[in-house]
Formats: sequence, C-alpha cells, structure tokens
Amino acid sequence: MNRVPRWRIGLAILILAALAFLLAEFAPFYFHNMALQSYVSEITRSVENQAKKDDALRAAVVDKARQLNLPVVADNVHINRAPEGMHIDVRYAVEVNLPGYTVRLHFYPGAGSR
Repeated sequence: MNRVPRWRIGLAILILAALAFLLAEFAPFYFHNMALQSYVSEITRSVENQAKKDDALRAAVVDKARQLNLPVVADNVHINRAPEGMHIDVRYAVEVNLPGYTVRLHFYPGAGSR
C-alpha cells in the first residue's frame, strides 16, 4: 500500500486553509451585495415608489447600503424613468486588503419595473 508523503498532506492542508481564508474575506461583501440587490428590486416593484422623487429613492438606497457597510454614495445610484417603468442601477467597488495584495471587487446591482 502506497502512503501519501507528509509534505503533500501538509500542502493540501495549507491550500485548503488559504481557500477558507479567501472565502471568509470575500463572502460578506457578496452576501451584502445580494441583500442590496433584493432591496433595489423591492423598490422598483413597489407601486408607491413610482411616484417618489429620485432623490428620495437614491437616499433610501444609499441608507440601505450604509446599513450593510457597503461603500455606496449618491453618485453610484442611477435612476432611469421611462413609460415602461423605473430602472435603478447601483455601481460601486469594494477594496479588500489581503496580505501583500489588494483586491478591488466591482458590483452592479440593479432592477427595473415593468
């Protein structure tokens, strides 16, 4: 029976630990982005929000992003109104500082009504 060398087992554990570390660093931003996407979808589906001014909707999206610890400012929220309905796009980036490297994650949640 062939045994696996200890160095291979150690390397496999090291790789799994690195993957777990990256997952722990990135996952919160993706989950918070999903929550913001859901919130934006709710806004565009709600009939009472169709009559609200763009500034009020923009402030609501920025406030929700702030609650989720996402770096969204008013300039990142784009609201387009058309006869077919309203469309809201949010574009922002999050910098994640890893040991020796910085990753910039770009997110584009958006939704539209019909």
